[in-house]
Order: sequence, then C-alpha cells, then structure tokens
Amino acid sequence: MTKTLLALHGGPGRRSVQPIVDRFGATHEVLAPTHAGWDGTPRPDWYEGVDDLAIEYLDLLDDQNLDDVVLIASSFGGWVAAEMAVRDRGRRISGVVLIDVIGPRIPGHSIAMPNMDDTRLPEAVRANFGHYTARHPQGDPRLLHRVGRVAVPVLFIWGGDDRIVGAEYGRAYAEHFPKAEFVLLPGVGHAPLMEAPERTLDLIDDFLRS
Repeated sequence: MTKTLLALHGGPGRRSVQPIVDRFGATHEVLAPTHAGWDGTPRPDWYEGVDDLAIEYLDLLDDQNLDDVVLIASSFGGWVAAEMAVRDRGRRISGVVLIDVIGPRIPGHSIAMPNMDDTRLPEAVRANFGHYTARHPQGDPRLLHRVGRVAVPVLFIWGGDDRIVGAEYGRAYAEHFPKAEFVLLPGVGHAPLMEAPERTLDLIDDFLRS
C-alpha cells in the first residue's frame, strides 16, 4: 500500500513544501495543509500553541482513516510534527522527516528566533509564529523528554550553513529519538527544500523506500 505523506510547512507558508507535492504527488497521496492563520486561513481564538495544530492534524488522520503516514516537515512545521509523533496513540504515523526544524529548547544550543517586532517580516509570520510560540519563544523544554517515546524511524536533514538552527542543535535533537538518522548538507542554509531541492528530495525518496 502506498504511503500517505503529510507535508508541514514552516514560516513562509505552504509554498515552502511545494517541492514535496511536485515530486511525490504522482506516486503518493500527499497532504499539504496550510496551518491555521497562514495565507488568510482562519485561526480559532482558542488555539494557544503548537499542540493545537498537532491535535488538529492527528484528528485529520483519524477522520480520513489514514495509516502508514509519513510526516515531512521543515522549520516550524517540524515542531508540529514532533508534537504529533509523541501523541500518535493510533499508530497512524510510520515515519518522520525533519528538515532544519525548531521545537525543543536544548541546553547549550540556541535558536535565532525571528524578531516579532521586525516589520520586514510578513504580517502573517509575525502574527501566527508569535502567537503559536508565545508560551515557549525559545522552544519547549519538555519536548526532548517526550520524543524518546517515538518508535518510528526519523530522518533528520540539515543544512550545514543554517544560521537559524545550527547543525549541532540538529544533532543534539536527533540523539533523543530511538531510531534517528542525521544527514548534513554542506553549503546549504535553513531551507534545503528551496536551496537544494534535488538532494533533499532524493534523501526523502530513499527514506520512503527503506
């Protein structure tokens, strides 16, 4: 049976995961939702954090009775994916790909979070990113303790020149998953799907075939 792919975007919005749709749309069922609040979509008033998005997407998998789902997530979307994986009581998720992600607060490793007062950032990014991360602006310190229960294979893909979350942050994060592989892409920044799409998509393809 063909795997279902759930692509979870980062701050720039759904366009940041469009390469996944383009590459795998003909061979897999690919879901690439827009997070509530981005690109003009409504955000419920009671959504307070990243976990609300995670629960929304887990409900989506339940409602559509989807199994053998691989999460493919970049940047902020990786935070959502991790929160989903630790809550997947229905065992619908069979693998996770995390691309230059944020999420946990890791002692000794900083995240260059965007300045929410910087008017150069798109309004949606400031409004939504700031809202969802307000409780943990430097990452959630609890997440590292929770991902140890994620039993499915996890692939980390990381740009070697990422200036937002460095490779050592990624390596330290990967060490907390029981079944994680870490792949570094030299000369690539925070957005491998946009900066090195073929290399990144080939790694994802290999992961899906394994």
